[in-house]
Amino acid sequence: MEQIIKALIVDDERYSRDELKHLLKSYPFIQIVGEAESGDASIMKTIQLQPDVVFLDVEMPKMNGMEAAKLLMELRKNPLIIFTTAFPQFAAEAFRYEAIDYLLKPYDEELLHETIHRIEKKLQSHRNYKIAKPSGKLAVEENGEIFYIEPKYILYMYRDDKVTKIVTKTGEFETKTPLKELENRLNPFSFFRIHKGYLVNLDYVTRLTPWFNGAYQLEIEGRYELLSVSRNYVKTLRVRLEI
Repeated sequence: MEQIIKALIVDDERYSRDELKHLLKSYPFIQIVGEAESGDASIMKTIQLQPDVVFLDVEMPKMNGMEAAKLLMELRKNPLIIFTTAFPQFAAEAFRYEAIDYLLKPYDEELLHETIHRIEKKLQSHRNYKIAKPSGKLAVEENGEIFYIEPKYILYMYRDDKVTKIVTKTGEFETKTPLKELENRLNPFSFFRIHKGYLVNLDYVTRLTPWFNGAYQLEIEGRYELLSVSRNYVKTLRVRLEI
């Protein structure tokens, strides 16, 4: 693979980070763009460095790897995740977070080679998909009709029972398309998950106000309603809004 793969290594143990860095030197197309010692730091580093893949330790103090992966999945450009750990019992849970592999410590060079191959295949298919399907209008089917919506005019969308409601500058639409699927289709734009059931266009955020128990309320340009921001997303949201 000729294209460079940017990697971030996250582990609270320096020895483990150094070991993985040493092994990855065998792959000249992998560029280690940074390191982090905690789950918290991994979120900030990912936003700043935009890695293609994050090698993420599971067992870390405060925010562990699973908790960090959950937040990484919500980023507009979310990286591939490879979990690393000395404990095999976490393997089943790891794949709930869309991880593409799970490496046990100490690292086995042959297994690492297989992991690198998976990363290459995944990124290549993703890049081909992006080339084949450039971003454009969002097609939404409602009551048998198809509406074509400019993503830049969407204020926010949310899941209500079995439908997704899309609020735009000119009106509201309903579709049965899951919120996660719409989020993937809107990946090139400035959308951010503020809650399990809400996706907002950051271009229209006008105010972020503390609420209670670590949660916040968000105001959208031209709208009177306040949207709740889950405390799990507040830190990442604040960083995104300040960039």
